Amino acid sequence: MTQFIIANMAPIMFASLIAFMLVGYPVSFSLAANGLIFGLLGIQLGLFQPAFLQALPDRVLDVMRNEVLLAIPFFTFMGLILERSRMAEDLLDTMGQLFGPVRGGLAYAVIFVGALMAATTGVVAAAIISMGLISLPIMLRYGYDQRIASGVIMASGTLAQIIPPSLVLIVVADVLGVSVGDMYAGAMIPGLILAASFALFIFVVTLFNPNLAPPLPLEARTLGSGITSLFMVIAVAVAVTVGVTWYLTAPGRQAPEVFGAAAGVVVAYLIALANKRLNLNLLSRLATQVIMVLVPPLALIFLVLGTIFIGLATPTEGGAMGAAGAVVLAAINRRLDFKTIKSATEGTLKLSAFVMFILIGARVFALTFYGVDGNIWVKNLLLGLPGGQIGFLLFVNLVVFFLGFFIDFFEICFILLPLIIAPAQALGIDLVWLGVLLGVNLQTSFLTPPFGFALFYLRSVAPKADYVDKVTGKLIPGISTTTIYKGAVPFIAVQSVMVFIVFFFPGIVTHYRDVGVKLDAGQVQQQLDNIVVPGIGGPGGMPGSPSFDMPPPPSFR
Repeated sequence: MTQFIIANMAPIMFASLIAFMLVGYPVSFSLAANGLIFGLLGIQLGLFQPAFLQALPDRVLDVMRNEVLLAIPFFTFMGLILERSRMAEDLLDTMGQLFGPVRGGLAYAVIFVGALMAATTGVVAAAIISMGLISLPIMLRYGYDQRIASGVIMASGTLAQIIPPSLVLIVVADVLGVSVGDMYAGAMIPGLILAASFALFIFVVTLFNPNLAPPLPLEARTLGSGITSLFMVIAVAVAVTVGVTWYLTAPGRQAPEVFGAAAGVVVAYLIALANKRLNLNLLSRLATQVIMVLVPPLALIFLVLGTIFIGLATPTEGGAMGAAGAVVLAAINRRLDFKTIKSATEGTLKLSAFVMFILIGARVFALTFYGVDGNIWVKNLLLGLPGGQIGFLLFVNLVVFFLGFFIDFFEICFILLPLIIAPAQALGIDLVWLGVLLGVNLQTSFLTPPFGFALFYLRSVAPKADYVDKVTGKLIPGISTTTIYKGAVPFIAVQSVMVFIVFFFPGIVTHYRDVGVKLDAGQVQQQLDNIVVPGIGGPGGMPGSPSFDMPPPPSFR
């Protein structure tokens, strides 16, 4: 019996972890407890000496020294400040007025704002809850089908999973040991294609059944009409963008399109500001409002993603500037008070502590798992799958998809992803492409009944019982959980198609090799000096990542 346990320590350890999680014990403590229990068992069985566990303090300290993970509290704080300062409310109201005259206009507005919030906050819960509180009552008020309204809000909220500066992409990049900037660059096109796919689905639905998503009635369009002047300003902004991009391309400046877009947005804002302050009457009220509401989040996107893509800031520094920018925007709009700051700080602290405890537990588990040759067992198991690369990718994506029903993406990233790094590298798989593929997959699983997290976020704010609408006086039926599930199904199909697109057309991700963040040798060396601990760090020298294919600690057998 003893020999059997010694020979199969790795699978027994992994099965024990799954058992702990199925019982419902907290994941962070399940990981740490398994690592310590099997570490002591390994000592008793003579697999290694007690001194083997002396590497544990260094591994825990590695988590605290990981500068990349600082981006998580920064982006979380930024998202919470924006959500509590009601920027999403302004965006949804204005975009609803802009798209309102067309069939499915409110749904288009939700998709647009969902993509914009994803590019500024990166927090799924904040996006879904905000849009559920603000947009859902309006959509129900004006006759939207409950399934369409629920589904489009959930799907648009999950765009924060894949559109940078997604927290998912930060964690995946850190665990896989690749550049966060490269991961952002690789995920941008798939994220935008996915948002466009949601809009295309709404267009098809309204084409065949207009009653499912009717336009806003005339009395609800409080900003009036006048999109011609808006198109004129957009044309001017596009011309400025193209001109500045062309001018900066010749000297070989990195990411000239980012500078061009920034110049175009500034010109559009100055035109709207001058029209409003000087009463020039060049623009309609609707056009002025759209530009004034859109530019602040676009400026924040440039502050975060633009500085990353042009190489001016690391993702951590970009997150810090984004958090500061969100505070400034809230202050300018006179919506920054002690209650807002306290609420955002508490939310940031809770999420950051949650991530850190899971990561520390994963480091404890990884040390013992490596000591019992778990890395070799997993590598041989995955490389033995039939079909080579295709078989490996299908298996991993199916596992991630089903795990997404039951556990949070942080837990999936810290438990599963370290196990697949070595086999993926052995099969010659691009890790950035793999990370984006898994990110889209996780996004799909978050929508899937009965345990998708997006479903629970919307359920927490959707009306359960019938209520009387305050504006129209109509009796609005409540939304059942079954209706929410049905609303998610077509968007799951759209996202599943996106998984296949990323799978079969990797070029939409691997373009990052041309536009990813480039650091000069001095910056790279400085970062390595700051965060690498020889013999302890994860792949690529990222100490926050529990790797199972790292150089082994000193042997004490």
